[in-house]
Amino acid sequence: MDLYGFYTGSCFDAYTFLGARLTGEGAVFRTFAPAARKVSLIGAFRNWEEIPMEREWDGNFWSCTVPEARAGMGYKFRIYQGDGKVLDHCDPYGYWMELRPHTASILWDVDGYEFHDEDWMAHRRAGLDRPVNLYELHAGAWQKPGPGPADWYDYEDLARRLIPYLQENGYTHVELMPLSEHPSDSSWGYQNTGFFSPTSRYGTPDQLKAFVDWCHQGGIGVVLDFVPVHFAVDDYALWNYDGTALYEYPHRDVGVSEWGSCNFMHSRGEVRSFLQSAAHFWLEKYHFDGLRMDAVRNLIYWQGDPARGENAGGISFLREMNRGLRERHPDVFLAAEDSSAHGGVTAPPEMGGMGFHYKWDMGWMNDTLAYFALPPEERGKHRGKLTFSMHYFSDERYLLPLSHDEVVHGKGSMLQKMPGTEGEKLDQLRALYLYMYTHPGKKLDFMGNDLAQPHEWGEDRALEWAILEDPHHGAYHRFRRDLNLVYRSWEPLWGWDYRPEGFSWAETDPDREDVFAFWRKGETGAMLALCRFSAGEEVPCTIPLPEGSAGLELVIASDWDFYGGATPSEERVFPAKDGAVTVTLPPCAARCYRLLKE
Repeated sequence: MDLYGFYTGSCFDAYTFLGARLTGEGAVFRTFAPAARKVSLIGAFRNWEEIPMEREWDGNFWSCTVPEARAGMGYKFRIYQGDGKVLDHCDPYGYWMELRPHTASILWDVDGYEFHDEDWMAHRRAGLDRPVNLYELHAGAWQKPGPGPADWYDYEDLARRLIPYLQENGYTHVELMPLSEHPSDSSWGYQNTGFFSPTSRYGTPDQLKAFVDWCHQGGIGVVLDFVPVHFAVDDYALWNYDGTALYEYPHRDVGVSEWGSCNFMHSRGEVRSFLQSAAHFWLEKYHFDGLRMDAVRNLIYWQGDPARGENAGGISFLREMNRGLRERHPDVFLAAEDSSAHGGVTAPPEMGGMGFHYKWDMGWMNDTLAYFALPPEERGKHRGKLTFSMHYFSDERYLLPLSHDEVVHGKGSMLQKMPGTEGEKLDQLRALYLYMYTHPGKKLDFMGNDLAQPHEWGEDRALEWAILEDPHHGAYHRFRRDLNLVYRSWEPLWGWDYRPEGFSWAETDPDREDVFAFWRKGETGAMLALCRFSAGEEVPCTIPLPEGSAGLELVIASDWDFYGGATPSEERVFPAKDGAVTVTLPPCAARCYRLLKE
């Protein structure tokens, strides 16, 4: 580790020096605690008796060597603060931790697992010109081996169950909610205490590596949710680590986040080096294919509030971290969960941007869900909620998210958001997803949405898999599978996602405010999305076709009878007549057609 780089915030390998390193003769322990009066090591290797640590380098670091230390043994740093208090802390750079409520770090050989994903690693790319269909997952609540809130499959058992499901249902990636160690199950991993430690809830670090390895061998990418904004307030972790605000702001007005956690002080070089080393660590040591950065708005603006002004330190941190990660891992992608309207989030760092590959389109999500919450008979007056995103879709490289945040805390499940009877809700939900998967931008959907789960999600219980025995939910699940496969199979739906010419409106009857028709274009041709989200009788729609077109072929329809709709699937080819095609659209239906050439 370069000391100057560590202090100036340009270090990406601090974990190779700090923390606990196993050697052939025990282990070397180091921690950064400049304001500590004294530091001791305690651990299972000496029956938790104190081992004095010595200052080294510039005096801000403490170290010791323990010959008896072995992998699997627990340890902590005992920090003697300047005010006389003594606290035992887990290792900020530790590779593994005990299961809550225990708090010790655990020695682990981070290089002990041998990957077998060479072919995947040699051919993966950031995906800008590929289909990207993310299945967001909470590792403990997708399926469970028992009814208890702490009944979890380990990483390997989860992989055995999950990979075939992802393959069969057409997903390209799984995005895991944060796995960094955290004390509270209900935080879902967003209140971290171990930024280099995969949670022990689901097994060992090597088992997590096996999960990623097996996903790669099965053709599935793995993205990790990473939390660079804030950390848990527990006093055994980063908070007041050496008796001072070493990682956080010293003042509460900017030091405490809206979630009650501590905000990192991103203007400090040591903090930048800590966080970007953690980001690099997950990509380098665990072979993750991307990072989703949580709460980026709160890095762009002070406390996420534009009225308080830009946080120059936060923006600079993002830009330089992403620059360094892109240089070290040019084949992975970085996604920003950002609800702000700040420009340049996906522009390259060398052009003054923040360097993300993708930005979550929170505006699209909010407008779309608000539109579908309306009674179908009122939607014609609110057409702009769905057309607005088409005006800015090429400003950034957007990813369309329907994430866990939309199905918790009383918001209801995706099915509950739709008005009407159970059958009408399913009709509208199918139409919504076909609209989503034909809209420009990559896709992310949360587990359970693919089942049309009746109840909102909770981390203490498994998804409601039994509902697939109901014919209506089984038909919906088949639709979601087929829609994913159509999305992956037809290049115009993703090839030119971020080129303005990849989208254009199609001509329709201007009096039909409830009908949306648009073209998606790519290297291999064009697809037409035709959507109607209102109530009433069937209506005719006439679509003029480009010159040289023979007609349209219906690829998938949300209203087909075997998906739960009322339209037979026999008629699929619609020849052009006088340069146009006329079809009838039932209420609350969406369809995707392939343009046929002469």
